Amino acid sequence: MHKKTISGQFVDIPNREIFPARITIYDKRIASVERMETASEAYILPGFIDAHVHIESSMLVPSEFARIAVVHGTVATVSDPHEIANVCGMEGVQYMVDNGQNVNFKFYFGAPSCVPATPFETAGGEITAKDIGTLLKKEHFTYLAEMMNWPGVINRDPEVLEKIAVAQKYGKPVDGHAPGLKGELAGKYISAGISTDHECFTKEEALDKLKHGMKIAIREGSAAKNFEALVDLIDEYPDHIMLCSDDKHPDNLVEGHINQLAARAVAKGKDLFKVLKAACLNPIDHYNMNVGKLREGDPADLILVKDLESFEVLETLIDGETVAKAGESLIAGTKNRIINNFHASRKSPGEFAVKARGEKIRVIEAKDGELITSEKTTGVKTDNGYAVSDTDNDILKIAVINRYRDAPPAIAFIKNFGLKEGAIASSVAHDSHNIIAVGTDDRAIAEAVNLIIDSKGGISAVNRTEKKLLALPVGGIMSAENGYKVAREYTAIDKMAKMMGATLHSPFMTLSFMALLVIPDLKLSDKGLFDGQKFAFTDLFPS
Repeated sequence: MHKKTISGQFVDIPNREIFPARITIYDKRIASVERMETASEAYILPGFIDAHVHIESSMLVPSEFARIAVVHGTVATVSDPHEIANVCGMEGVQYMVDNGQNVNFKFYFGAPSCVPATPFETAGGEITAKDIGTLLKKEHFTYLAEMMNWPGVINRDPEVLEKIAVAQKYGKPVDGHAPGLKGELAGKYISAGISTDHECFTKEEALDKLKHGMKIAIREGSAAKNFEALVDLIDEYPDHIMLCSDDKHPDNLVEGHINQLAARAVAKGKDLFKVLKAACLNPIDHYNMNVGKLREGDPADLILVKDLESFEVLETLIDGETVAKAGESLIAGTKNRIINNFHASRKSPGEFAVKARGEKIRVIEAKDGELITSEKTTGVKTDNGYAVSDTDNDILKIAVINRYRDAPPAIAFIKNFGLKEGAIASSVAHDSHNIIAVGTDDRAIAEAVNLIIDSKGGISAVNRTEKKLLALPVGGIMSAENGYKVAREYTAIDKMAKMMGATLHSPFMTLSFMALLVIPDLKLSDKGLFDGQKFAFTDLFPS
């Protein structure tokens, strides 16, 4: 059996101590930790853990996600395969597990609780309470993934309660998802057995949920950025805080992961050991993960960092094997198979036309760095009796197209995307991953949508002179290609969208959430405009 030693400045998080040490690794585990008089200047830490992530949102299959994540010191994720489940059902969930097992990385999956997420959209899969029981019996499934149907929990919907009961039967925690919920309603939601939330966007909301016994995952992803609002909780509630990305696009993953959040927290003066508790240890305890905490007998999952300010990762080990060193991933690429569920036919520009039925329209107001939207009522710009985009006032047409069968597109209008020409489109559209597009005119919208239909998934951008497509053939939401190549292609198409006028930090990520009905206020599904406060459809033209 292979034996190796690692020396450096040992960071003992529980005992709040740093000392020179030599770690002996034998048979994938830490055999001993020996104090020394002196050692190299590198700091030895437990590996970072993303406490809530949808791997699919990186547009990478798990094996490619892992190849990039280990460079940043991430050794494990708490992964909700909700996105692929909405596309391909149980087959999609098993795909994620199988693909993740091709590499040395610790993926811990949740059993998706809300597939389809709502009855107000068309999805490609369904996960029943019986299916959840099947998944939670398996070793790779450690929790019931985010229970987004908070009204169902509060109103004691029998199907929702059955799913929670299955998780409790197997002793698995239940993740929450209840943006903005506070007070008595939050208490009722949490009392049903919901243990975490990653959706808090104010400190007041997080404190209310902490008061009721919840744990809070501070989220900083490509679209939703709640770190600044919640970071002070690390000092105040060190045992109840975790760090997560939730959704991380490939270009941002190449730049960094949980290591970035640790660095930002320390730079703000947060206690080092409390920061590392949130970043490295708390998820292990909450989700009962077989990930090492840097103790004798633990799996040898650890990282060496240059310092305790930048957390620049020098080396990452998982089960004693070096998987990244000096900024290079040592995980080999794999041949990734394709699964999909895509049956839409090409669309014509005329299918996106909307007859004006009044002088005013409801407009979705997107917010940069947030998943929530607001509703705005404004005058409608018309052309020959049809409602059209108004680029002067940044009110653009948005469409959602059923990708599972042919149906008329659902049309609405949206503000704050900023496009001055052309259109962008994506088949990454939470939760059901129908095709979503926003654009300045019907021809451009149709062209952008058809690029995606022709490739059975992807993101696209179209202007007067150029067309770009990043193909996503795995479920219409992931690429099977090298992760760094996908990141470069994504960067190029993101740059094109911004040259067309897009003002959002991450226009494609924000676009993907404009069909997410479980986040208020106003969203668009393939079935129509949806009021997230009333949890009901609403008319584009207010009466």
